Amino acid sequence: MRSDLVFGALSHVSNRYQLCQLASKATRKLHKPNTRLQDTTNEVLDRFHTANPGTVSPVVAAAAQPVERRRAA
Repeated sequence: MRSDLVFGALSHVSNRYQLCQLASKATRKLHKPNTRLQDTTNEVLDRFHTANPGTVSPVVAAAAQPVERRRAA
């Protein structure tokens, strides 16, 4: 149920208003066409339950691979 997801997400965000603001922004960014908006919202709340939405997640750097460059003939 969604109420369980909301209460789980509140473990990281203490303010319900802030949770609604963060969830709406994340839902807009993560929503894919041809999927239900409700499913996207549930996914966002589930992610908020496992990770703190107020912190920036570390960006995984791509493995350092040599870049091929074209040379003029």
